[in-house]
Amino acid sequence: MKIVIAPDSFKGSLTAVEVSQSIERGIKRFCRDFIIDRIPMADGGEGTVEALVDSTKGKIKRVKVKGPLLNEIDAFYGILGDGETAVIEMASASGLPLITPSQRNPMKTTTYGTGELILDALNMGCSKFIIGLGGSATNDGGAGMITALGGRFLDSLGNDIAFGAEGLADLYKIDISNLDKRLEKCSIVAACDVDNPLCGKRGASYVFAPQKGADKNMLEKLDRYLKNYGEIIKRDIKIDVMNEEGSGAAGGMGAAILGFLNGKLLRGVDIIIEKTSLEERIKDADLVITGEGKIDYQTAYGKTPYGVAMLAKKYDIPVIAICGWIGERAEELYQKYFDSIFSIIDKPMGLDEAMEHSEVLLESTAERIMRAVMINIKKMVE
Repeated sequence: MKIVIAPDSFKGSLTAVEVSQSIERGIKRFCRDFIIDRIPMADGGEGTVEALVDSTKGKIKRVKVKGPLLNEIDAFYGILGDGETAVIEMASASGLPLITPSQRNPMKTTTYGTGELILDALNMGCSKFIIGLGGSATNDGGAGMITALGGRFLDSLGNDIAFGAEGLADLYKIDISNLDKRLEKCSIVAACDVDNPLCGKRGASYVFAPQKGADKNMLEKLDRYLKNYGEIIKRDIKIDVMNEEGSGAAGGMGAAILGFLNGKLLRGVDIIIEKTSLEERIKDADLVITGEGKIDYQTAYGKTPYGVAMLAKKYDIPVIAICGWIGERAEELYQKYFDSIFSIIDKPMGLDEAMEHSEVLLESTAERIMRAVMINIKKMVE
């Protein structure tokens, strides 16, 4: 019997790698003879690097870069098993958790450190890039990232503008003549699960900047600055990013991926499915186990377990989801996606206790699932 284990992380508790390891241990409590293929998954956000590195037998590269406020920090990215693909979580260098709540100010924060990660990967010989756009602390449209890669953003006097969104207010000209030439030969995709444009009421500033520290008085300015940025990209770079779906992702980082790096914005789970060769590895499985911290009706809106389940159903393979919390209208998922959903909670307990003991709870749940599955198989055979 072949079992594919392909979960996302249990955020705040276990990484996807740790979740898949716990499930495997639970299965082996029941039977050590099953063929088990662990494929940790992600959606482009936190845990993407570890999941892809683990699945492709790659490596983690640690680098000192400038953080969101230009202070030196320790960041990381992954180089996949092919030796030429770098996977970068922009949150590692430009993420919200890197600064305290009192320091959060999208007028000041920059994506410069994300550009430094890309530069380091170029120096390591990488020519393919996967960039996760989740969890940013920034609203600079990716201008900091492009600056680190050799681009220049100038005011009307020919001086470099300030870092952060506030600098975009003075932007008059963009010069990419010294942008790293190696980028021209690179393939770049960004994991992006939102379709927000760069500007407007659905744009980067109004939708995402409040969680990054912007107050109501700041939102109109941030939006106006990004509009100026988008207009100058159109004039100087000859690419119109203003209304492209996803250009407003990660404080406008989507616009920089499209406008300067000739990149593509794709759903995170689709990128991970391709890079892990999930379809090839799943098609001869007898059972697929997936999951994440919470399963509810929103899981069907493109989250990782949904992507795994849809692929399994293509080959008529049973799918079981394991989660910490079975949420609102989860029963709707039975219609097309999951054969069953199990919560790891086995007695009344608070969230903190469940998170603290999540590894053990996952193991026990996986063992119970296998006992139930095998009973049903025996009855069918008989």
